[in-house]
Parts: sequence; C-alpha cells; structure tokens
Amino acid sequence: MVSTRVTRLREAMETHHVEAVLVTGDVNRRYLTGFTGTSGYVLVTQQKAYLLTDFRYTAQAAEQAKGFEIVKHAPVVTDTIKELLAAEQINRLGFEEDNVVYSAYRIYERAFAPCEFVPVKGLVEGLRTFKDADELSIMKQAADLADRTFVHMLDVIKPGVTEHDMALEMEMFMRKNGATSSSFDTIVASGVRSSLPHGVASDKVIESGDLVTLDFGALLGGYCSDITRTVMVGTPDAKQREIYDIVLEAQLHTLEHLRPGMTGREADALARDVITRYGYGEQFGHSTGHGLGMEVHEAPNLSLRSDTVLQPGMVVTVEPGIYIPGFGGVRIEDDVIMTENGNRRLTESSKDFTIIS
Repeated sequence: MVSTRVTRLREAMETHHVEAVLVTGDVNRRYLTGFTGTSGYVLVTQQKAYLLTDFRYTAQAAEQAKGFEIVKHAPVVTDTIKELLAAEQINRLGFEEDNVVYSAYRIYERAFAPCEFVPVKGLVEGLRTFKDADELSIMKQAADLADRTFVHMLDVIKPGVTEHDMALEMEMFMRKNGATSSSFDTIVASGVRSSLPHGVASDKVIESGDLVTLDFGALLGGYCSDITRTVMVGTPDAKQREIYDIVLEAQLHTLEHLRPGMTGREADALARDVITRYGYGEQFGHSTGHGLGMEVHEAPNLSLRSDTVLQPGMVVTVEPGIYIPGFGGVRIEDDVIMTENGNRRLTESSKDFTIIS
C-alpha cells in the first residue's frame, strides 16, 4: 500500500518537474519509510518506491518500510540506482541539495549520466512541516516527558550542584523513561552564564542568587521536544524578578495571539514588541521560535526574516528571552501545535517564577 507521504511526495515531484527523487538524508529517509537503520537510500518514481540498503538491514527494512520495494544494493550503490533509473526510463532525477555534499554530487552526476541530476530544495522537508495525528501523538509524549523531567529537576537543583551534573541527571531521567536520547546538547546556564542563550552545561557550581536556565528536550519515537524553564536559586533581586516577569508576559502574549495566517515575521513581533516596549529589545537577539519535529530545528521559523505563513498542523516553539551580559538572563519556551483557530500547547509544566530556597 502506498503511504500518504509517498503520494504527497509524488505531487511535490510534479511541481519540481522531476520524474524521480533520490532521498539520501537520514531523517527524510526515516520519515518516508519508517526504516530506522543507519544505511539506506530512497528512490521514488511516479510508479515505484524503492528502499535500497545493504545485507545488514534487508530484513529490518522489509519489516519497517511497508509499501516500499526493498533492494539489496551492489557494493557500489550507484550501480544499482543506475539500473533502476534505466528500468524506469527516468530522464530527470531530483536530489536533495541540502543533503548532498559536493563530492557525492560529482559521483552521482557522473554515475547517472545521461540522466539529468536536478537539485531540489526542501522537497521532503516541506512535507514534514505538517504533522499528522500519529506524529502529534508521539510529540505529545515527548513533550510530556520533558515536563516530567523539569518537575523531577526541581528536587535536584540546589547550591553546590554543578551544571554538568544537572544535565547528566536530566539525560538519565529521560532515557530511563523512554527517550532514545536528549533532543540536543542540554543547556544548563546559571548565574552570569544564564546570559548565554546557548550556554551548554559547564562545571560551574550552582550558587544562591543564581538564575538557572534549563533548555532541553527528549528524543522519543523519532521526534523531539524542546522546553526551556528558568528558575531562581535563593532570593531574587528586583532586576531578576523584572526580567522574568517581562519574558513571561511576552511569552504568554505570543501564545494568546499566535494563529494560522500569520507570517513568521508577524509571530516573532508578538514577543519582540513586548520586550522592546520595556527597553530590552537589544537583549533579545534570537528568533521567537522555530519549527519542531524529527529535528529540533526545522521549518517554519518565527523570525524577523520569515515570510512563511503559519498553517494548522505545524508545530513550533515559542521562546522569548532577555540576556544581559555580566548579569544573567531568562528564557521561557513551550512547544505548540498550530490549530484551525490558534494554537495548543504540548508542554504544560508551570511557568510561575519558581524560587528554590
């Protein structure tokens, strides 16, 4: 049975005027086929859908890649692909320009001649932008695990613990509870380091008086979650409380008004305008959010440069922040699904200003 994803890919192939497409990216291969092995190539024509792999994975591929013809490729994979192209009489073959390095391109171009080798951009990624019900179910599970991890960490965060130990504890908790791994290198940034938007965990020791930013996610069932919470260890001063309240206001304002039909630029402005109004616009240097799915950063973006129109079925993050060098910073992030009338949160843990004594 041909999957909906393959059908949609074939429609996209017509738009790009190619008779077939060669998919070499690992994530895109898994998205189309369900195959979780580490070696394989997907060739889709208007009539056939092939998954080529080596002898290690043929049995696994047959079990996972329903609707695909499994082909054990020759020692030189381009030999097998060329045979299939000839059998299917393919004259224009699309390839993923963002996933093929130049050296591979040269090899493919020579090997597949006289078939024209045509670069296409975002062919599969465009399909991945819209999540179906099964994907959303998995993403909700990944988000729930992130929420549970944050709650767990509230009993771990205290003076004397290092950022690195906290990151390790989060990783262990997520893996023990079903995650394949974390979605990305866990960010734990405390004290003045919380002014680093991507302050990956260090050996710094948590101290009383520190803002502590936790930015992490669970990779579960092939899909990512991505959440940020900032907590206070000890008694906050007036400025720490101020910037927390501003970021929270910006985040809640964005969640309230984020809806389909907006461009990424308009969505970004929802948070940016709030922070700018309070005089901290220069301290909010990154985008308000990004797409989320099988990769932690994918389309669409909620950014100053994005004209992409948000549509139901897209999943994005909403993550405004304020970062003051030499002082500290705050970021608050949730994952949300774009719905017909607005959005719905996937991550649901508390965003109250948590103070840990």
